[in-house]
Amino acid sequence: MAAGWAHARHEGTLVKYYARVGDNEYEVEIREDAVYLDGELLDVDLHQSGAPELYSVLFNGRSYELLIEAERFHYGVSIRGDRYDIRVEDERQRRTALARGVPDLPEGEAAVTAPIPGLVVKIMVEEGDEVVDGQPLVILEAMKMENEIRATRSGTVKQVHAVAGQRIEEKGLLLIVE
Repeated sequence: MAAGWAHARHEGTLVKYYARVGDNEYEVEIREDAVYLDGELLDVDLHQSGAPELYSVLFNGRSYELLIEAERFHYGVSIRGDRYDIRVEDERQRRTALARGVPDLPEGEAAVTAPIPGLVVKIMVEEGDEVVDGQPLVILEAMKMENEIRATRSGTVKQVHAVAGQRIEEKGLLLIVE
C-alpha cells in the first residue's frame, strides 16, 4: 500500500484503493500530491525511514512511526503499540473480483486466490484442515514452473473451490480460510 501510494504520487495520476480495517471499509484516492479518505482531503505525508518496513508519517501536523508488514493484499500496521490488520485492493482488483463473482467474504474469512493464471497441479489441503501462516496450500503451474500458494494466516480451510487439473485465471478463487 505504501509503495503503491509512493508510486502514485510520483506519477501524478489518480489511483483509488479500498482498505478494510475490521468492519469498516474506506476509499483512498491519491491525486497528484493529495490523499483523500472517503472524499475528504487528508493532511498526510508518508516516507520510508530506515528499514524497508519502517515508515514515518506526518498526519495533521503530528509525526508517527509506522511498522508496515506487507503480505500480498494484507498489511499489518503497527503504530504506538497498536496493530491493525488492513486488507487493500485497487480499483482493477475490485472490478475483476466483481466480474468473476468472487464472493464478498464475511469478516474473519480470507480468500486464497491465484496470483497469476495457471494450471492447478495439486490441492494440498481439504475442507476442515487447520493451516498455519506460510503453509503451502496449492501448487500452481505457470510458465512451466510450479509455484506454491501459501496461507497468509493461520485458520481453518472453510471451502476448496479449485480442483487439480483446472485452469485458473489471475485472482481466481482457490479456497477460503477462516
